[in-house]
Amino acid sequence: MKDKRQGGKLKKGDFLLLAGVLLLCGAIWAAVHFLSPKGGSVVITDADHSRITLPLDEDTEQKIYSNDGWNVVQIRNGAVRVESADCPEQICVKHSPIDTAGEVIVCLPHKLIVEVE
Repeated sequence: MKDKRQGGKLKKGDFLLLAGVLLLCGAIWAAVHFLSPKGGSVVITDADHSRITLPLDEDTEQKIYSNDGWNVVQIRNGAVRVESADCPEQICVKHSPIDTAGEVIVCLPHKLIVEVE
């Protein structure tokens, strides 16, 4: 009798299935990335629930102070980012700029939320 196991070898059908899954993932990413609406404004909410709304089409910079520290929020070329902060991990500063409605940057130590609307 012949052993029907393939011994871990991939068949042509396996490669086609993998290529199909990768193609589907790429199509979903492209649809989300290119078809999502660009935001018109950014809302900055701090620990005291104070809100600042700024237009994304005007380059500006705001320094936001809290009891725990400060963040500098920068709008340039239709995108917003946290330029600098005095928080320990700097995760908000390392985050790439955002410009699409619904995207958010959060600084947990300072309880700061930057959201594109």
